Amino acid sequence: MELFNEAESILDALPEAEGELEETITYQRKKPGRKPLSKHIPRAVVRYELPAAERVCACGHALHEAGEDKSEQLEIIPAQIKIIEHVQVKYGCRACENGLLTAPKPAQPIPRSFASASLLAYIIVAKFMDSLPLYRQEMIFKRLSIDLSRATLSNWVLKSAELLTPFYERLHEHLLRQKILQADETTLNVIQDGRDTQAKSYMWLYQSGGHETACPIVLYEYQATRAGQHTVTFLQGFAGYLQVDGFAGYHALASDNCFLVGCMSHARRKFDEALKALPAASRDNKFGMAHTALRKFRALYALEKQLKDLTIEQRYCLRQEKSKPADLKQWCDDNVAKTAKDSAKGKAIRYTINQWPYLIRYFEDGNLQIDNNAAERHIKPFVIGRKNWLFNQTPRGADASALLYSLVQTAVANNLDPFDYLKYLFTEIPKLGRHYEPEALDQFLPWNLTEKIEHLNQAA
Repeated sequence: MELFNEAESILDALPEAEGELEETITYQRKKPGRKPLSKHIPRAVVRYELPAAERVCACGHALHEAGEDKSEQLEIIPAQIKIIEHVQVKYGCRACENGLLTAPKPAQPIPRSFASASLLAYIIVAKFMDSLPLYRQEMIFKRLSIDLSRATLSNWVLKSAELLTPFYERLHEHLLRQKILQADETTLNVIQDGRDTQAKSYMWLYQSGGHETACPIVLYEYQATRAGQHTVTFLQGFAGYLQVDGFAGYHALASDNCFLVGCMSHARRKFDEALKALPAASRDNKFGMAHTALRKFRALYALEKQLKDLTIEQRYCLRQEKSKPADLKQWCDDNVAKTAKDSAKGKAIRYTINQWPYLIRYFEDGNLQIDNNAAERHIKPFVIGRKNWLFNQTPRGADASALLYSLVQTAVANNLDPFDYLKYLFTEIPKLGRHYEPEALDQFLPWNLTEKIEHLNQAA
């Protein structure tokens, strides 16, 4: 999993106290039973009653209802497909016979195609959220008596990306207006990009990065290399805090307007790797260097867990008052000379010291997070998908993937159902026509659409 640079799941295991903490093992006994089924799922009530002839007691008197026993079970309705036949009525005048007038039909996401907005949304969510490659979707449709080749599905995906490109660009403009961003990157393989087939390309991720944000945005961008200039170009015009890992390419952005924030989780991970590299006997020594460093990280995270539900101002004040990252820095300074540069422990200590000005910058603003894990969580769906489809055939396909991953994950970040959101975009954006101002797309921004999408779904 380290190859994919995935986020560590460490917060739930942190102790609540401060300072130097000993590791403890606790557990809570699970109570028997299961979670209740969601109240939002449609229900059909099946009532079981005794026949009238059996509602008589052995003593001869009539029985009355004395209560009910209720139980639930889930019923699955397989995917349902129907054909919408569009009939445009033509009108003519018998008096002058001056041509025919045809009733218009709504603009379609892909002209002269039988792909509806809902079908395109279904295909995109299946591929870019559920990691279902197109060749598997082809087989699923075949079982439903629908012949859709991979070539057709691929063409629809590319056409969908073309339609939504102006909206992606509008989201990009809104992203640059944010004051806190996070970034990360991971590899992918693009076959037809004019380079060696083994050469690695990169998928970059940029997202809103604060504890609180009114406009959650998650954007992916495909680039053929890992050069830091790609980030400089994508974030041109951004002013604020950019939270990243220790990759040197991001330092090209550091300026009087862009302040780099480090990721404490990456520093902690170095010590965790150092611990795992030790022999088993040394690994059990709770007073060893790696264990000592991890306890100091654990104390910082324990406080952050307590502060996560507070306001920005409260979080800032309590960090200044209670958090003690200087203890970790002093410990690293005291022990750096005791370790070899090439050892795992030496690398971990030197990484922390070199990154220290960026690691503690989260103290400057109560809206900054202690680490970059939120960005890693959003890049994880791409990593999972990559394990299924392995590579992109062309740079055009990689660009389309970046765009569609962006819209799916932005919908998730705004607590919208990606299928409902994409169906809405495919229905409404074609109505704007070919020429429109970028501001016309603001009506489709996800943080303003929850009630509207729910209303349209109910109407459908």
